[in-house]
Amino acid sequence: MPEIQNTITSQNTLNGVGLHTGLMTNITFKPAKENNGICFIRTDLEGHPEIAANLSNFYETKRSTQLKCGVASVQTTEHLLAAVKGLEIDNLIIEIDGPELPILDGSSKPFVDALLKCGIQKQDAKRKIFKVNKKYHFKDEETQSEYTLEPYNGFKVDVAIDYESKVLPKSEANLNSINEFVNDISPSRTFVFLHEIQSLFNLGLIKGGDLSNAIVFVEDEVNSKELFKLADIFNKKDISVKEQGILNNVDLYYENEPARHKLLDVIGDLSLMGISIQGHLKISKPGHKSNIAFAKKIMQIMKTEAPYFDINQTPVKDIHQIMEMLPHRPPFLLIDKIMDLGDTHVVGLKNVTMNEDFFQGHFPGAPVMPGVLLIEAMAQTGGILILSTVPDPENYLTYFMKIDKVKFKQKVLPGDTVIFDCKLMSPIRRGICHMFGQAYVGEKLVMEAELMAQIKKVK
Repeated sequence: MPEIQNTITSQNTLNGVGLHTGLMTNITFKPAKENNGICFIRTDLEGHPEIAANLSNFYETKRSTQLKCGVASVQTTEHLLAAVKGLEIDNLIIEIDGPELPILDGSSKPFVDALLKCGIQKQDAKRKIFKVNKKYHFKDEETQSEYTLEPYNGFKVDVAIDYESKVLPKSEANLNSINEFVNDISPSRTFVFLHEIQSLFNLGLIKGGDLSNAIVFVEDEVNSKELFKLADIFNKKDISVKEQGILNNVDLYYENEPARHKLLDVIGDLSLMGISIQGHLKISKPGHKSNIAFAKKIMQIMKTEAPYFDINQTPVKDIHQIMEMLPHRPPFLLIDKIMDLGDTHVVGLKNVTMNEDFFQGHFPGAPVMPGVLLIEAMAQTGGILILSTVPDPENYLTYFMKIDKVKFKQKVLPGDTVIFDCKLMSPIRRGICHMFGQAYVGEKLVMEAELMAQIKKVK
């Protein structure tokens, strides 16, 4: 069964102080329609501008992940986004009356609790999933962060951290299923080293920092004068250092809590991809900057790689169901199966054999499938998508309106299986469908084009 999108049932509000700005903000969670995604709305700004939580609105990472769209921005988004992803919420409106999300206790748990009070409800649209079918590796040379993504029947994450510190030793954290996030990962709090605090404070950051919302590790001996300065920064009467190198009376929830929090940040940052990963992700030394770089790399791969389908699996529509919708018949019916069909996309399959009529003249002794017929097959695939929007598709015909930006990359030969992957470029209106299609043989892109067509009732 395909995974289905979720939203919340009712709205809920919470408030708190931003870690870096020190400003009190109120946030309200509201349900959103299918395929809306996660969207922030700055209610304190004129016109209530929206900031979609996606990679195109990523702005910068200064000890947090900041999003920006036009003049509106929102920072320290990662803990809330991790909670949203951990609860498998796909569509959500987040109204906020300030520039930064509250830090609360430095973890995702308060956000998880607030969202659970809203209730979670299933929607009708399918969730977007990237199924990993081969191994990918990415290394950020600047940070020495490494990411390996491998095939796996589920979602699994392993994180390893190493700060070469005597008070924060090497450690690992694991997530074997997204269902483990709420109990095993979400309570893990953010952390910082004492020697970083003064520089962060001088940069105008951590104005809302407090020993109740972060774990502070101390590597070197601290004299009384330095402790006095820290007490002033954190607005405390006094500050002490525990024997194991942690400021004040703060106990770790888990021995590997910092590694778990880094895994939490990974979940939040990768949520900006807007898809769910089906695979096993292994990470060494993750950070916000490298997390975003990895996410962009995967999105780029997805744009150029062929969609994977087991051609032996039961299709969404077989040849008989296709003929119930399309008026085309042999020898001009050019698709054999529909492998996937959603509100905004469709994937079709064509088995090319030497028995095709067109090979008799194109070309004798060197058979090549004509490019115009690849376009036609792609259009027929897209026709299934547009005809799925009417209750009586057998009474409609589909007509081309425009073909643009066609590129032929490779020859299609007898024996090839062609996968046509078509996505809407804009919503279907008045029976007009504008889509971008790509055709693949194996992992090779053989052709792509923008197509526009319209259906008209003829009976």
